[in-house]
Amino acid sequence: MERPTRDVEYEQMLLSRHTFLHQRGGRRKDGTLERSAYILLSRIRMQGPMSIGELSDAFGLDASTLNRQTAAAVRAGLAERIPDPDGGMARKFRITDKGADILDEEREGIVRSLDQILVDWADEDIAAFASYLRRFNTDIERIGGRPWPRR
Repeated sequence: MERPTRDVEYEQMLLSRHTFLHQRGGRRKDGTLERSAYILLSRIRMQGPMSIGELSDAFGLDASTLNRQTAAAVRAGLAERIPDPDGGMARKFRITDKGADILDEEREGIVRSLDQILVDWADEDIAAFASYLRRFNTDIERIGGRPWPRR
């Protein structure tokens, strides 16, 4: 008997290809943030100011990639470099008010898209789906050693 993980693999592949939520260059059709900026700003918002080293550890990406991403966010006015609030040597990145506003707008746009997709689902089914996704993600994070902060 074939393991159901083959079905999970297939559905996960299909989920990653859907462009309804993120389209054209990593942006939602009516959104303003690229996917990488959305994820970067979300992490900084949840965790607080972070250095390049902390971001590198959190995302498992090299510093040069994060330097490009943070530089783009700073140029766009979405993040700013600040001295380490704890007095450390490394400068940290903090989300700006503009970045927070745009992140909130983007998140609300994604939620509206999800509301369209899940319009016929009972609230209990949506909650169960969210619970399974959370469990799936936390297990990936546990194996990778990179937990994501949650509310």
